[in-house]
Amino acid sequence: MVFGLLWLLYCTLSTLATPVEFQRNQTFVAKSERSLFWGWAWGTESTVSIVDRTPPISFPSRPAAFGAEINDPILGYVIPLSSFTKPCPSNSTNFEEHPDNSACPNLCLTGSHQPGDIWIALVQRGKCEFVRKVREAQRLGARAVVVGGLDPDKTGYPDTLVNMYSPEDSSDVNIPATYIKYSDYMQLYTLIQSSNTTHSGFRTLSLYITAEYSAWEWYSPIITFIIILLLPSTLTFVTLLVHRIRAARAAQRDRAPENVVRGLPWRVWTGSGWEKHDGAEDPDSVPTNVDLEEGVVTPDKSDDDQNASTSHPTTPPAAPSPEQPWFESQQECAICLSEFVKGDKVRVLPCHHIFHLHEVDEWLIQRKKLCPVCKADVTQPPPALRSQAPASPTSEATPETPASPTLAASSEPSPPRPVTPTERTPLLRHNSDAGSV
Repeated sequence: MVFGLLWLLYCTLSTLATPVEFQRNQTFVAKSERSLFWGWAWGTESTVSIVDRTPPISFPSRPAAFGAEINDPILGYVIPLSSFTKPCPSNSTNFEEHPDNSACPNLCLTGSHQPGDIWIALVQRGKCEFVRKVREAQRLGARAVVVGGLDPDKTGYPDTLVNMYSPEDSSDVNIPATYIKYSDYMQLYTLIQSSNTTHSGFRTLSLYITAEYSAWEWYSPIITFIIILLLPSTLTFVTLLVHRIRAARAAQRDRAPENVVRGLPWRVWTGSGWEKHDGAEDPDSVPTNVDLEEGVVTPDKSDDDQNASTSHPTTPPAAPSPEQPWFESQQECAICLSEFVKGDKVRVLPCHHIFHLHEVDEWLIQRKKLCPVCKADVTQPPPALRSQAPASPTSEATPETPASPTLAASSEPSPPRPVTPTERTPLLRHNSDAGSV
């Protein structure tokens, strides 16, 4: 997942920063043969200047992604390839379709003049790949190549700088190349045609090519390394943060609201009975009304045991009376496993289980909204009390059926009636009449 996000981020930045090179009906999207991270954002920019003009005329350009890099300034005479070349006879059938200065192979020399050693080829985009143009200019002895754009009115493409890529192996290209816009190409071509400077018999201009490495060109590998190093940690941190937030929300849903818990009734064990209070009373502000030395209840806050004496036991009764609810027979708290003593405040849950007040409040508010004993939800309406009906008599307690007159008059004993076996039916029954087992 992390590597997929890294690859998506790299592809997005490359797509936004790098225009796609179109070749008529074909689209070439090739990797640069330079370093992967150098110039991945905006690439290196360069400048093409005419230095034999006052003031010098400069055109912005963009170096190709193949061939030699422009590390040092390049100075030479610029000459269009169409000045001394034409398509070879094998390509004569396509001569009319080629632009005058497209420099697509194969080219043959024309005329008696040939350029010297320090000249720069000027060609125009179209008809073939950039790398083929540069390779042909290198074969003819050019020191560098300047590629101009096409007319935007004819192609429909904007007149902007593009990155020149090679869709094939370009390890044999050893000279640099740079791209200028169509408007700059036409201005440069026109200036050459009207120039008074000649070189080896050709009209030419002195061209000076320099590369401009921006600060981002040097900082981009460092920033890229930092992004690759920190992105997995950031994604891991965000994942853990989202997990903790979801876990906290789930835990909050499992807890009981404090106002619901505080609204449950509570009681105080007085040593002889329960002093009842509703949830509207604050347990910390209401006195227990129990004399812990004497074990008696004060008259103004007693319930049904106002006349209880000091001889009553100090723990709840072991078994409830028939009129006493079953939960009032609890003798200990299921949370701390301690027996209730005089003055203990207990909370009564909707399921009628009772616990020490502060212990069960902390459990319900901080941990779970379920009863520690029966797992009943305290936020739901209290269930109806189950009727404690007496157990139904078993078949062994069935009263004997009076013998019929016919059986009483018979001298032979009647066979025993079949009894439905239960868990209390003995495996071996002793027969006293037969005297056997």
